[in-house]
Amino acid sequence: MNQIRIDPERVTSDINRNIFGGNMEMGAASFDYLDVGDSSRTDKSNLRSDVRTALERMNLSIIRFPGGNFASGYHWRDGVGPRQERPARYNQAWRRPVSNRYGTNEFIRFCRAMNIEPYLCVNCGDGNMKEAADWVEYCNGTGETALVKLRRKHGFEQPHKVNYWSIGNEVDSPGQIGYKTPQEYARAITEFSKVMKRVDPQIKVIASAVCSWEDHPLGPQFLYRNTEWIERVQQMLEQGGERINYLAIHRYTHTSEDDPFETYMAFNQDLNERLSTFEGLIGAVCMERRIPHGIGIVVDEWGIMRFPAGFRRDTATTIVRDELGVMHLPANSKEPPRRSGRRIINMEDALVTALYLNAFIRHAYSVRMANSLMPMPPSLWANPASPDRPVIMPTVFYPFDLYNRTCKPMSLDVFWSCETTTGSYENRKYSGMRILDVTAALDKNRKQLVVYVVNQSKDKAAETTIALTSGQFTGNAQVSVINGPDLKAENTEEKPDQVGVKESTLQVSGKSFTFTFEPHSVTALVCAVN
Repeated sequence: MNQIRIDPERVTSDINRNIFGGNMEMGAASFDYLDVGDSSRTDKSNLRSDVRTALERMNLSIIRFPGGNFASGYHWRDGVGPRQERPARYNQAWRRPVSNRYGTNEFIRFCRAMNIEPYLCVNCGDGNMKEAADWVEYCNGTGETALVKLRRKHGFEQPHKVNYWSIGNEVDSPGQIGYKTPQEYARAITEFSKVMKRVDPQIKVIASAVCSWEDHPLGPQFLYRNTEWIERVQQMLEQGGERINYLAIHRYTHTSEDDPFETYMAFNQDLNERLSTFEGLIGAVCMERRIPHGIGIVVDEWGIMRFPAGFRRDTATTIVRDELGVMHLPANSKEPPRRSGRRIINMEDALVTALYLNAFIRHAYSVRMANSLMPMPPSLWANPASPDRPVIMPTVFYPFDLYNRTCKPMSLDVFWSCETTTGSYENRKYSGMRILDVTAALDKNRKQLVVYVVNQSKDKAAETTIALTSGQFTGNAQVSVINGPDLKAENTEEKPDQVGVKESTLQVSGKSFTFTFEPHSVTALVCAVN
């Protein structure tokens, strides 16, 4: 019999609500779906009404802007002031012109209308520290300076009070505009953070730590690169650790359409292992250097990046994503990109989304923010070119929404045992992978416990005993199950509800009860306890 044993006294950390954050990258998609001018389909905040409804359902805590790769070539002054006077620029990261009609103030207005915390990423690619400090002053300044007067001239008398600022994006990737070696970036964050905090000492500074975890060639235009991520983290903490508040990592589920399902399960092992290793590295350097404050982890970008069948990451291929699908182009080809079809978001993606969230809750004492790619149009299925088409909620929405709605304030250390299997990810083999992935969170004041379980089996239900080591279950449990007819099930215009959530109640009392978790499912059990 599978077992889950929970001790309500084994609290590991509070859970920061900023783990339910998102990303908006200007170069990756049109922003017409957010700000559509005088259209009759908008509300008073200038949002497309159907998109606003979808975003309200997501209840994002924080959003990062303007990206992403885009940020490494973005100059904020291009995106403020009268729209008709803003210069269009060619963005080298996404290799397309950008009108700059959507900029700082539009983003802040959107965040305030949606009760979302804004988070800005400064240009540490072809930008400099003065530009970064000026942006802080424009947004947060209160004195009679030229930049504060400029913001007021643009219609914003009160400061924006942006608390979170990251210094660059993916600076450890050789393909990034303004790639920096460990030594160069350590120097950059030291000086950027110094001038930015002199403008506003209250801001929280986030350093771009690791996106390139594995060594791999990036095509003929680059040499074979070692990631050097351990040296990189050590250097930035040693030089700038006293001024930075968080280290940002990116971790995508890189898979191909023809990968076996076990690859997704193995990625879950890889993710938790890397989070634990990264925590240990931060702790060791902070202890050695006597850094006086705790430094948290921000998972700045996460999600599923599925490549076309047969694609190998170690070949010279450029992958370009757009708002409606995936294109791929061999680096030595002169042919135009070929669209491989619309983006696939299926039940597999929903399971992986829940596995990410389980990891963030499990590592809650270190992971203090996490920003998914979900607010972008491909995830919302909101096509700017066809505003009359309904917004289809993708499969990944449902676990994000379920965890966001039901998550309690404190993370618990959970014991569980179940059937195991094997799998591999990025040429690393894992054995003893548990079919069930389990986390739990507690609200002591309301006397509520939530247990999250992902059954990663393709075809086996899992009858499981859930038991408390102290206290008792005292009434109905609210049961929420996310599932679809099979692992490849998607939500489409023709079948918008293939994957969704089923709600029910279960009478539970005493110290334990038994529940059967459906194959390939995500389940939340919200229980009253005392």
